[in-house]
Amino acid sequence: MRNPTFHYIVVVDVEGYGRRLVPVQASLRTAMYEVTENAFEDAGLDWESVVKLDRGDGILMLVPPTADGVTLAGKFVIALHESLREKAGFFSAEHQMRMRVALHQGTCQQDRNGWVGEAINTAARLVDAGPLRAALASAPAATMAFIASDDIYRSVIRHGFRHIDTASFAPVEIDMKELQETAWVQIPGYPHPPHLNPQPAPAPAPQPSPAGGERRTSAGVQFHGPLTFGGDQVIGHKTVHGNEYPR
Repeated sequence: MRNPTFHYIVVVDVEGYGRRLVPVQASLRTAMYEVTENAFEDAGLDWESVVKLDRGDGILMLVPPTADGVTLAGKFVIALHESLREKAGFFSAEHQMRMRVALHQGTCQQDRNGWVGEAINTAARLVDAGPLRAALASAPAATMAFIASDDIYRSVIRHGFRHIDTASFAPVEIDMKELQETAWVQIPGYPHPPHLNPQPAPAPAPQPSPAGGERRTSAGVQFHGPLTFGGDQVIGHKTVHGNEYPR
């Protein structure tokens, strides 16, 4: 077995692939490879250098570190979204192709039968995670839903590099086989995942007025109770000294 090497790991998976008839599945697989390759090329990434592990209804890709996380989380996601939109313009409803997409990073090792590594396992679980499936289901007009691991979010997304809209990501908790962590979901074309929209903060409760009643200055500013400066009080427009009160 070779020494482990660092890779970015991208996984794409076609939504609802298994419920289609076999001829439709074959057509979708061809389209899946086409739009993914187009997205790599449009983002300026070398498709030929990518290790492609076929998953039937998806592709798990090991991208060498000659690429970079900013491009993968930004320009690549945008390009894939646009490529899927282009296909949607002439695909029938039966051939509708929407994708779940995951991005992670880490070390992987190659043996005589393929590739292994904890990072590969994590990426594969992220693309199948319930919160990502729910995000795509909540956005009927979307072409894809994207999930980034916390590693990717902390090292790339949260910094707001060009082509990355940090505000469009929402945190989700992943709790599944051998993976319990926070991940980050985005639906390209939406300002925020619809089912994860933040709730508006409640209006602050009105504060009770202290004893002494309310006074209003000529500028319209309200003060509660008499204002005291040393031994004097301001009542209305008069200053009262000591125990003296206006008549």
